[in-house]
Amino acid sequence: MKTVLRLSDRINVLEESATIAMSKLSRELLAGGEEVINLSLGEPDFDTPQFIKDTAVKALKENFTHYSPVAGFTDLREAVADKLKRENGLTYHSSQIIVSTGAKQSLMNAIFCVVNPGDEVLVPTPYWGSYSEMIKLAGGIPVFIPGAMENNFKITAEQLECKITERTKLFMFSSPNNPTGSVYTKEELAALVVVFEKYPAIYILSDEIYEHINYIGKHHSIAQFEQVKERVLLINGFSKAYAMTGWRLGYMAASSIVVAAAEKLQGQTTSGTSSITQKAGLAAYSMTQNSVHEMSQIFKKRRDLVYSLLSEIPGLKTNKPEGAFYFFPDVSAYFGKKTIHGNVINNAKDLAYYLLFIGNVATVSGDSFGNANHLRISYAASEPDLVNGLIQIKRALLILI
Repeated sequence: MKTVLRLSDRINVLEESATIAMSKLSRELLAGGEEVINLSLGEPDFDTPQFIKDTAVKALKENFTHYSPVAGFTDLREAVADKLKRENGLTYHSSQIIVSTGAKQSLMNAIFCVVNPGDEVLVPTPYWGSYSEMIKLAGGIPVFIPGAMENNFKITAEQLECKITERTKLFMFSSPNNPTGSVYTKEELAALVVVFEKYPAIYILSDEIYEHINYIGKHHSIAQFEQVKERVLLINGFSKAYAMTGWRLGYMAASSIVVAAAEKLQGQTTSGTSSITQKAGLAAYSMTQNSVHEMSQIFKKRRDLVYSLLSEIPGLKTNKPEGAFYFFPDVSAYFGKKTIHGNVINNAKDLAYYLLFIGNVATVSGDSFGNANHLRISYAASEPDLVNGLIQIKRALLILI
């Protein structure tokens, strides 16, 4: 009798990252000679600042190349605690911080440490596409709370409370948000905290990876509210603000109990993060922040440019993002349209592929972010690429009208 080899059920139900899939296809087209403008990736097009790279080279030359502590080197954890105090007014001891191989691993650690099979996890939409898949891997049940463009895609306290049940274990959100660029104000967070005070068994995961790419002033963390701070799982990292995507360095700040649990989990998976990367992160947090402010100002200029160009395209509806580096326009006006080849655009995924193959521009379908009527467009690209990309998107869409 022939043996049939089978993969696990958990991997078979796991969805592939739409962003990575679109980027992979774009690279394949580029390798084949096509001139594709990639506006799909959430990656700054800047290089890591030189002083950070110099610190890493110095660490390498000094043979700082051995295993690191699972939770991270003490000096980096202390630097994170100092940063949280200095920039955010948050008091954490270094023992309440765990360093991981990217903020994505920090998210996974947090979810796996607090979510049991059958627990419900509340997620405002639109959301970063990996959230739902991480929840499913932990056996949790994602429960979505729709955010409307009319409210800059942010949810209200009333919406939050309506979704809470006795099975709710975790609420997770990002501010500034990926994919919408929306930013919660202190007053909006305070309204959510009033609800959470009624339900003390709910953890709050706050993804703040885009903290420094904020165009409306001071960043506000929900961890500033002492009523709920003990339940907050604060996730951040170095990839966006310091153009360190390839270094893979993130962290979680949380209660000592949760951090100890995450250290136990990480000790059985990846162990400690790269020693050299941690030295680079220490330099990023301990030295000049000029590059962070400069990049944020450039992103703001690009935001204004792309907003102007999108506003010229008939049928598109968009808000003006307050942070991060994405637009999330409603493209449903183009659904049902026929291409020159007779194919019908049925949804945002069809439209994303149409723009890739006809317009030679890579975007990402909104269904993977919780809203099937939208596309995500990244403006983490050069101004020439943004101008040319939007011209090509406009040209391809006008063909459909």
